[in-house]
Amino acid sequence: MPGQSFNQANREPLAPEYDGGGFPGHLKMAREALALSPVRKPLIWLCLTIFAVIVATAFGQLVLNRWNVPFYDALQKRDLPAFLHQLVVFAGIASGLLVLNVGQQWLNQMIRLKLREGLTRDLIAEWLGPGRAFRLANAGTVGVNPDQRMQQDAGHLADLTTDLGVGLLQASILLVSFVGVLWSLSSGFVFHIGERSFSIPGYMVWAAFLYAGTGSLLSWLVGRPLIAQNSERYSREAELRFSMVRVNQNIDAIALVHGEADERRHLEADLKGVLDALRRIFATQIRLGWVTDGYGWITVVAPILVAAPVYFAGDLSFGGLMMAVGAFNQVHASLRWFINNVGAIADWRATLMRVGTIRSVLVAADGLHDEQERIDFAESRDGSLAFDDLQLVSPSGCIRLSEPHLRIKPGERLQVTGEAGAGKTLLFRALAGLWPWGKGRIELPKDKQIAFLPRVSYLPPGTLREVLAYPSSGAVLDDKDLTDALAAVGLERLATSLDRVAPWNDELTSDELRLVAFARLHLHRPDWVIVDEGFETLDAAAHQRVKDMFEGELASTGVIYFGPHRHNGGLFGRTVHLAKDKRGPVLKPVRVKDMAKARAPA
Repeated sequence: MPGQSFNQANREPLAPEYDGGGFPGHLKMAREALALSPVRKPLIWLCLTIFAVIVATAFGQLVLNRWNVPFYDALQKRDLPAFLHQLVVFAGIASGLLVLNVGQQWLNQMIRLKLREGLTRDLIAEWLGPGRAFRLANAGTVGVNPDQRMQQDAGHLADLTTDLGVGLLQASILLVSFVGVLWSLSSGFVFHIGERSFSIPGYMVWAAFLYAGTGSLLSWLVGRPLIAQNSERYSREAELRFSMVRVNQNIDAIALVHGEADERRHLEADLKGVLDALRRIFATQIRLGWVTDGYGWITVVAPILVAAPVYFAGDLSFGGLMMAVGAFNQVHASLRWFINNVGAIADWRATLMRVGTIRSVLVAADGLHDEQERIDFAESRDGSLAFDDLQLVSPSGCIRLSEPHLRIKPGERLQVTGEAGAGKTLLFRALAGLWPWGKGRIELPKDKQIAFLPRVSYLPPGTLREVLAYPSSGAVLDDKDLTDALAAVGLERLATSLDRVAPWNDELTSDELRLVAFARLHLHRPDWVIVDEGFETLDAAAHQRVKDMFEGELASTGVIYFGPHRHNGGLFGRTVHLAKDKRGPVLKPVRVKDMAKARAPA
């Protein structure tokens, strides 16, 4: 049957705002999503393998660090044979580390790929659960641009998580490995002040911790605003992207009324928001650069300055000095991982919050308006469709049918009319199970195929054959049946394009898009058809073809049509009216966050 799509201009906002959950909650959400993902086992094996590679690399770094002593001592003594021997040793160590580094890079990319797959699959599965995408689209500003959060933000989160996770693991292992080396080297450091001599156990270790700790604290204090600034930037970017897509989709109408100047002003305003957000980020990054780059330059001489008193006292050889410097640099590099990644951590946290927020909303939206009365949906045994004391509530009011008790028998044709804004689309959505809020009872025929035709027809990408078969795109349909369906609605010219891939939504006119939807009915022969306005835009010839189809091939199909009475054309035997009930209840907007808290277990 035809796919269900809805006119975005007729949205009923369920939740006007959502300010996201806490960071720990979003982190837990991400872990749970990956724990249930089919990529979990490959991801675990990749993580274990890269852990082993990083440990092996750390061991190689230790060997390389010890190599400094004989190499620089050979230089100091001008011992050419020893110098050449150490070059051969270096070649072996470097070759092993090269293999490990390339292997680690490959594993890094594979982890990134699997994370991206797992996160995106999870978000798509949650988004395309029954009715979820519709509820998200009506969940206020958080439902804007879910495509960006699932595609761009999920990919960005996978990249940042992999880079930061692997980097932190590597820094931790190197820190543990070289702290022991640096502590051992420091044990022989003796300081001479006048006639007094004393030693500080682990002197260079404490110096490295103090040096890196000071830099980390300053970096965090200066770079912390990047978390909120990055989050704001992504929101502004999403608004600009949404505005550009909107203009592109409506460019014909804009050009016809010469609205380019007005649209340009709107886009420039959105662009200004993006640029202002970027300026604030750049200003913070410049301030952070003073700290990180300053520490980077000081680090060039810091380890030598720390070990210089012992070296100049003659208690340390040149090779020992270089080994101590190398160990200090490794420890410091591990400790300054945080300094180097303050901006990336802020970006990661902001991205996680955005991805976590949309997933939380998707899950929580199932419980929107839990305290609101809901329509009782039941199955009819005789194949009929019935309404009993039906009352629909929305933020804009309450609506009722003119007949409180209404039963439509199989094959019967009913037209539902009402003034503009009376709520015809709302009742259409209620029949589809997308709008459950209200009172009364709706009985739907049991084990019968019901086709819903929304106001705006949706044609998926692919060949025309797949479009006509949608949503059963994999079904095998006979060419004659496809050709007959197109001919029945006056689209014979498309019979030669069954296997052509084209952007059908752009290539066909709005009337032709509607006729393709009716051609689907000719193919699928549903038991019931529920249409939200569709005859109004058709010309007389197309209208007659559709009428003939319902009176011919679909003569036994029950029809409920939401639209103006003037297009009845004798097709509908009964007409009921839909009107607002000014004394009825109103659906109060709720915040998804508050609802989620109310549903959380104590």
